[in-house]
Amino acid sequence: MTEFIFRTDPYAKSCEATITAIGEHGIELDRTVFYPIGGGQPGDSGVLRPLERTGAPVPIENARKGDAANSVLHVPAEQGSQLALGARVSAEIDWARRHRLMRVHSCLHLLSAVLPYPVTGGQVSDGRGRLDFDIPESILDKDEITAQLNALVAAGHGIESELIDDEELESRPELVKTMAVKPPIGQGKVRLIRISGLDLQPCGGTHVASTAEIGEVVVTKIQKKGRLNRRVSIELVDPTS
Repeated sequence: MTEFIFRTDPYAKSCEATITAIGEHGIELDRTVFYPIGGGQPGDSGVLRPLERTGAPVPIENARKGDAANSVLHVPAEQGSQLALGARVSAEIDWARRHRLMRVHSCLHLLSAVLPYPVTGGQVSDGRGRLDFDIPESILDKDEITAQLNALVAAGHGIESELIDDEELESRPELVKTMAVKPPIGQGKVRLIRISGLDLQPCGGTHVASTAEIGEVVVTKIQKKGRLNRRVSIELVDPTS
């Protein structure tokens, strides 16, 4: 079982860890700051750096969930690393990329508050993202949505996580906005992301602490994707801010 540091501290850029398994599909650690791909958010990239200073650092191109519950596979960019089972390493993510993903992910939660329609799909990408909505008519305006998003960003609403019981989630179906993907239950608790005064929904991804941290955004495209689906795409105006 891996300790998910990214879940309690999304701003942690690195941690010391012990290698618990090495397989053809990746390296497992006893604790990690690497977010594994899931919920529309890409897995982190970065490096595993030996603490004993024997052997070269191993670039990690992706992280994904392992076969066992609560495990993360750190996928090396190249096969044949010299890391050994039981070795101590510094696990370090590409923080600039992760922070952009966090900003985009939080912005998509804002978008779902601006457009209160069922969500049929979505994707977080580096510096950009999109949500698909179940909207029968094309009633959306890019400039209007952009203005509403930036007003909420500038207001600096706090973003926090909290846990509720599986039973409470089942009794409050309005919390689940996604039509195709339901939040995982069966472990007793479900994680929610709350944007103060605006939005509350299940989510296992990483987020910034305030909407102000997202920075200026723009709606780049609104596309018709089927009879009922409208795809709204957004981008960070300044990904480096």
